Amino acid sequence: MFSGGSYHEVARWLQNFLASHAKRVDPRIEAVLDGDAEREGVSFRPRLTFAGRETPVPALDYPGVAANRGNLAWCAALAELTRGRARELLAARGPADARAR
Repeated sequence: MFSGGSYHEVARWLQNFLASHAKRVDPRIEAVLDGDAEREGVSFRPRLTFAGRETPVPALDYPGVAANRGNLAWCAALAELTRGRARELLAARGPADARAR
């Protein structure tokens, strides 16, 4: 159903997917895909950001994401990885950050 797609379509899907799962941990977390001309059409380098901090999500190859974005088991694993990284990002906050919440 969702398999395939152009690089930009898959990038948009991946960014929305990562953001939706990161925001389940904390709505202030943002998901970003680094725009690198060398990676375009080949892979994605996602990261999560919050309060001036960031944590990388492992790089994903474009053909793999395109082929598996309709695979529920693959999506579930990526969702759990994303939520885990989001929790790590929150845990790295200092005492001043905790008071601001």
